[in-house]
Amino acid sequence: MEANKSLTDGKRTMKQKLLYVKKNWQLYIFFLLPALLITVIFKYLPMGGILMAFEDYNVRLGLLGSEWVGLDYFKRFLSSPDFMGYLLNTLKLSLYGLLWGFPVPIILALLLNRIRSVGIKKKIQLLIYAPNFISVIVLCGMVRMFLSPVGPLNQILGTSTNWMTMPEAFRTIYIASGIWQGAGWASIMYTAALSNVSKELEEAATIDGANILQQIWYVELPAIKNIIVIQFILSAGNIMSVGFEKAYALQTGMNLPASEIISTYVYKIGLLNGDYGYSTAVGIFNSVVNVILLLLVNWIVAKLNDGEGL
Repeated sequence: MEANKSLTDGKRTMKQKLLYVKKNWQLYIFFLLPALLITVIFKYLPMGGILMAFEDYNVRLGLLGSEWVGLDYFKRFLSSPDFMGYLLNTLKLSLYGLLWGFPVPIILALLLNRIRSVGIKKKIQLLIYAPNFISVIVLCGMVRMFLSPVGPLNQILGTSTNWMTMPEAFRTIYIASGIWQGAGWASIMYTAALSNVSKELEEAATIDGANILQQIWYVELPAIKNIIVIQFILSAGNIMSVGFEKAYALQTGMNLPASEIISTYVYKIGLLNGDYGYSTAVGIFNSVVNVILLLLVNWIVAKLNDGEGL
């Protein structure tokens, strides 16, 4: 009886809400229309640009008037002698960045959690968060100055090596500067989650004789496990989305064998050479690979969690 009454009350409440919306539909339209227009104009209309990947796009003729070429641009890119090099450079830069960069914010958060002095903790957090607010272009300028033949690094080593011209050094420079800039900011969520760790569990572990590593492994890491999984999936889903600005700003004529990635190639072909259709096709290929990797990583994580998805 109580269940039936609750169901009836729920239906009555829903009916009242629908009647209220119907009566005040002008008010809802007034508030929803700006958001809908912004979404349509800036999210859905640009999707029409995907057609450029299948056309010999001509600015004068427009999307509907340009000649249809089908999958020719995709075949051209996949059969290009540079295709494998661009793909491998992109994957190496992303995978190495994920391998070395992903654990650093977690380690930083765990270390910060061991600091008991609130004042010292805040000062350290300020220092490690600050690099995140440096512009990418400014950061690249700092890297170039630091690694120049007369820069601080060469003065310390007593050499005059131009590190920016070495293809074998590019990935290390790119990844290390990225970790320095973003690791502190990325640790915020882990630090916040660790602040909610049960104090009773920490005290019980200490009383039972657990050392610091055991406390981290059995008490602190399980508390942030879900956040780690979510962040890992999001990071893996962006494997092909290597930042164009930073890679392009750190490029030199000598390090191109390692620094030329898909996003910089799209920029040069599309904006500098004006081959919009071909560059759009390459960009779509990049996005498709990203989606496939995201689904694959999500499936792997679900299997590792005994079949439990997010």
